[in-house]
Amino acid sequence: MNSIDYVKLNEVNPNEFILLLNKHKIREHLIEHEMFDESRVKDWIDKKMQVDSSEGCKVRAIVINKQLAGWCGIQLEDNKFEIAVVIDEGYWGLGRKIFRDIMYWAKELGHETVYIHFLHTRPEYKYFRKISKNVYQSELLGNKFTTYELAVN
Repeated sequence: MNSIDYVKLNEVNPNEFILLLNKHKIREHLIEHEMFDESRVKDWIDKKMQVDSSEGCKVRAIVINKQLAGWCGIQLEDNKFEIAVVIDEGYWGLGRKIFRDIMYWAKELGHETVYIHFLHTRPEYKYFRKISKNVYQSELLGNKFTTYELAVN
């Protein structure tokens, strides 16, 4: 059985994030950005730690069996709380479990609605369409997304 731990980003060696965030499979479904180096990843971690300290937000590294597998969280974007889940392809099978954990966080934080945005390069997800209050096309930071509006139960 896989042991999933959620730890603060600054508790993970930044070099592990460099390796993860520069992987082609990770990058192809995210907004285009420069490759990470030591300086960029430290800035990224600092920014995500600021998000984590914001009311209604929570950002964590995903560590599976003591190996960095990705990051996830609830962050405020465009005045809406959005869910982010970025995991290495070797752990994609655990995505639903991670999603359920984040939805539990959303409930603990008192959210009634959260959003998840998938870059236009990703297929539509029947599971998310089924559980969504609303599904629509959106644009953020100059990129097109399929956005799922989710009720927090």
